[in-house]
Amino acid sequence: MLMDTRQLAAFCAVVERRSFSHAAERLGVTQPAVSLQIRALEERLGQKLLDRSGRRVEPTEAGLRLYRNAQRVLAAEEQLLAELAEDGSGEVRGRLAIGASTGPGAHLVPLLLGEFGRDHPAVRILLKIADTQAVIDEVAERQLELGVVGALRRHRSLEFEPLARDEIALAVPPGHGFAGRAVPLEELRGEQLIVMQEGAGVRQVIEDELRRAGLRLRDLEPRLELGLQESVKSAVAAGYGVAFISRTAIEAELAAGTLETARVAGVEPARQIYVVRPRGRVLTRAAEAFLAFARERTT
Repeated sequence: MLMDTRQLAAFCAVVERRSFSHAAERLGVTQPAVSLQIRALEERLGQKLLDRSGRRVEPTEAGLRLYRNAQRVLAAEEQLLAELAEDGSGEVRGRLAIGASTGPGAHLVPLLLGEFGRDHPAVRILLKIADTQAVIDEVAERQLELGVVGALRRHRSLEFEPLARDEIALAVPPGHGFAGRAVPLEELRGEQLIVMQEGAGVRQVIEDELRRAGLRLRDLEPRLELGLQESVKSAVAAGYGVAFISRTAIEAELAAGTLETARVAGVEPARQIYVVRPRGRVLTRAAEAFLAFARERTT
């Protein structure tokens, strides 16, 4: 029995988006067209693949089995088309769409991609910066082939591979009383604490560390929440407060003297940087080449 990959693509989109209308939007087709593809696939296989009885569309047991294998079929088709498009020279070609959260996306990933691009000029590289959760969601939805993020999130269709370790520091303005010190947690309560938005990997790590110390983030009464890492750096440098941030992301500011750092006694925040990829999916040659390159450079 030959499979129609358009039907498989429609099915995977519905499973990932939990909605026929959202799947249609992602595929750039109408909702009736998606419904027709799913109906034809169910009739062809003689199985009910999706449960439409609840508020969200969920895969049945047969649907889950099909989804896992359909991902591999679609990835193999994508790989085949990429290889057929090559000129036979063995040179890595194609498009590499990768996402990164704001921490690794500020320094680590651009440097890796710059060097990789120099070695592989026939690869077109697209980097998207977003918070950790957004990157994970887009890899799961196959809008991005790979992601580099600063926190681990459970997801049934994704794999997380440790790539590098990143220290998180308490950034303070130049000349601040905390600079260069190990500060008790109680003293931090009296400071204007700037935090990143929910979904940011650094925020998750800090919340976990504080919980181990018997505190919650809200106990420190943060009054300023900023979405982007660059916004947090600017606010701290301007003297509006202190903030936990990736040390790698502020190396330039530390060297220039526009920021300083402090430690918080009893809190040793650090995080693992992960590469996230779809579980069971065959990567394109460009993605495989970049992954091998990144492992080599960060070991």
